[in-house]
Amino acid sequence: MKKVLFVTSECVPFIKTGGLADVAGSLPKCFNKQEYDVRVILPKYMCMAQKWKDQMEYISHFYMYFCGSEKYVGIMKTELEGITFYFIDNEYYFSGFKPYGDMLWDIEKFIFFSRAALSALPVIGFKPDIVHCHDWQTGIVPVYLKDSFRGGEFYRDMKSIMTIHNLRFQGVWDIKTIRNISGLSDYYFTADKLKDFENGNLLKGGIVYADYVTTVSDTYANEIKTPFYGEGLDGLMRARSNSLCGIVNGIDYEEYNPATDAMIEYPYQADNFRKEKVKNKRALQKELGLEQDDKKMMIGIVSRLTDQKGLDLIACIMDELCQDGIQLVVLGTGEEKYENMFRHFAWKYNNKVAALIYYSEQMSHKVYASCDAFLMPSLFEPCGLSQLMSLRYGTLPIVRETGGLKDTVEPYNEYESKGTGFSFCNYNAHEMLNTIRYAERIYYDKKREWNKMIDRAMAKDYSWNTSARRYEELYSWLLGY
Repeated sequence: MKKVLFVTSECVPFIKTGGLADVAGSLPKCFNKQEYDVRVILPKYMCMAQKWKDQMEYISHFYMYFCGSEKYVGIMKTELEGITFYFIDNEYYFSGFKPYGDMLWDIEKFIFFSRAALSALPVIGFKPDIVHCHDWQTGIVPVYLKDSFRGGEFYRDMKSIMTIHNLRFQGVWDIKTIRNISGLSDYYFTADKLKDFENGNLLKGGIVYADYVTTVSDTYANEIKTPFYGEGLDGLMRARSNSLCGIVNGIDYEEYNPATDAMIEYPYQADNFRKEKVKNKRALQKELGLEQDDKKMMIGIVSRLTDQKGLDLIACIMDELCQDGIQLVVLGTGEEKYENMFRHFAWKYNNKVAALIYYSEQMSHKVYASCDAFLMPSLFEPCGLSQLMSLRYGTLPIVRETGGLKDTVEPYNEYESKGTGFSFCNYNAHEMLNTIRYAERIYYDKKREWNKMIDRAMAKDYSWNTSARRYEELYSWLLGY
């Protein structure tokens, strides 16, 4: 039995701010239970829903020397769908209304969590073969495994994997502060280790010291070796390229299933979408006060409204796009300039554009189920989950060829009748507009081709099971099986 421990700062269903939580919560369920014992450890945040706290049982506690004094470390546990989840309890560090806040405080909090998670392993009697770390919050774990936890029988043969979910977030602060908090010696703060220009960088430490590095799509794994996507670490990513790979995330195929989805009014599946899918569109047009027309092409956007998502391209061509026979539904929150931009266009083209500047899980399902196409022109996208959901619901993605978007959306080829969506290459507003208009042409003039594309899109399998097989191969290789 191979034992794996996921060390993560968030995890569904307990606490979630982004895609990292989906990976940490959904992936462990999909490993082969006969071969793998995968467990998860995360902080016990005060802001977790009470129902999860009520399910936790106390295991033990100890005191750990950290930052100049003895700190309390409580260990709680719960089991969910056959997976054991451990929680590190310390109210001083994990109180507050949300998991992340002030950067300096986050750095101290997650170095404490990383050290406590490793220190707790002998107490809970779980000795993993692989410690799988996620993002900068756990970047110091591989460093500790090669440093203060290296001696002694218990930790000696543990391997570590560092998974980068988004290279933009690195956990950077001045060296003196990180050295004092972590207790690491000066030896670790040189340019080939944790030093990053003049600062200390926790993610860099994880990348340097982990036995293997993964990220969340093949294309992103290649992109981060270049200066444009490398966020200052491209040289290090090139240096580690022999032990770097991309494994695409999945989505929960039970939760996102148009045949059984309780959040949409008219369920449908691959064999009846031609009649049933349009009923969702009709209902959404009515709900949002858009012109009610079954034949009008409806394009959806569900996104954080930030620069990363390519919204400046949309701003550039919005007036031109609204001259076409389309409707646009936007759901999300984010930067004020984009929130106001979409509000403005919803006012200007009130029967064509709906701007829903909030977030609702139910509304996101309605958008995936109702729209004909889904627009995602990201500047960079490590993996992206929205395009996987739109494929699942037979809503054809229009994406820029970057990161996970390039890996998961096959561009339409009218000569060979292949493809599951539409894509453009350069970060250019009119290249995007041309691609949208090409999609419009197929939608209006070649309806049979469009429907065949939906068949192919809904037949794709981007469930977590596919990702789990790739991780199993990596674990076996790393352990020499």
